[in-house]
Amino acid sequence: MGFIRQQEERLAVRLLIWQYQRLKIPVPAMEALEKQAARFVEDAHRIARDRGRNVVSILKEMITDIKKGGGNT
Repeated sequence: MGFIRQQEERLAVRLLIWQYQRLKIPVPAMEALEKQAARFVEDAHRIARDRGRNVVSILKEMITDIKKGGGNT
């Protein structure tokens, strides 16, 4: 895995933790968060390729969707 992908996954983990805490939902174990973050990053890259958008903005939107029940949890 490349350096940038690792950084994106670390950012996704931080965003997930923040979102869970903000919504007062118990934060899953780190292993589960890392798997979830990896899926989000992979999906964000696919969407960015298809739509020509920024990966970080897509990640933020996807993680925000958790509260709507539309996330990939």
